[in-house]
Amino acid sequence: MVKGVPGLDGVVELATVVRNGFVESRHFGMAVALSPTGSAIFAAGDVDAVILPRSTAKPLQAVGTVVAGAVLDGPATAIAAGSHTGEDRHVAVVDQILTAAGLDRSALGCPPDRPEDEPTRLRLIAEGIEPDAVRMNCSGKHAAMLAAAVSLDGLSAAGNYLDLDAPIQQIIRTEIERLTEATTGVVATDGCGAPLLGMPLSGLARSFSLLATAAPGTPDHQVTVAMRQYPEYVGGRGHLNSETMRLLPGVLAKGGAEGVIAMATPDGHAVAVKVIDGNPRATTALALTLLEKCGADVSPAAELRRVPVLGAGRPVGEIIPAI
Repeated sequence: MVKGVPGLDGVVELATVVRNGFVESRHFGMAVALSPTGSAIFAAGDVDAVILPRSTAKPLQAVGTVVAGAVLDGPATAIAAGSHTGEDRHVAVVDQILTAAGLDRSALGCPPDRPEDEPTRLRLIAEGIEPDAVRMNCSGKHAAMLAAAVSLDGLSAAGNYLDLDAPIQQIIRTEIERLTEATTGVVATDGCGAPLLGMPLSGLARSFSLLATAAPGTPDHQVTVAMRQYPEYVGGRGHLNSETMRLLPGVLAKGGAEGVIAMATPDGHAVAVKVIDGNPRATTALALTLLEKCGADVSPAAELRRVPVLGAGRPVGEIIPAI
């Protein structure tokens, strides 16, 4: 039996794609907004359904690496919690984490990739440089996991740090279950090769609320402060997560593959979205709409709420949140 997101009875329309006044496509899924106490301010669809959070879980995984003993400064903590775009500054921080742990790039278990940052990607192609694991958007997370594994069990632990029963992965699992306040038993393998825990969409939102309001001196707070202070390492040049946090200081924002995103305000209001067709094009606009429902002033990020539909490179329509 295949388990997964709920059928049509558990999802609602989240956004419409309008081209020249014609509704061309519709995105369905689940969306939730929570108060700082965890009560639902808004819920659409089955928000307690278990989803795979993909890279939206990286801040939670980063907490686990800090708890396990990874020594990370601000940019290193941010890149551990982020999906970087492969710029040279990102590679420098990943190399720094590895070197401090007594490792090099060969220890990375994520697959080789080209940078998501277009200028960097085109430059490397012109220079004849092949895809490299360090340029993959998850290499910061992997470097932090490696550093934590070495801190726990020495250099030999680098060889199996992605095993589900490895000490570092068990600690990460414990921290994720603490932050989401849920244990689902759903375990998958993420695109980068790391273990991926399923969680309720509402639990994902709750975890961001706890991160946003974490007490100083805790691993949770370390991750939160790093994301807020160094958003360019959570994403990169022009990345929607980075731009959201730049335009809305204090807000946490992290998206993931297959249409997942979560955000939280400094006072602990938190939102999460899962688009069941996996397309992420509307997720930032949806999350900002939900934050507005929580009473947050998202007007400085108004440009990110407009998702144009193009014709010949010019706007002929837009993607409109339906929630």
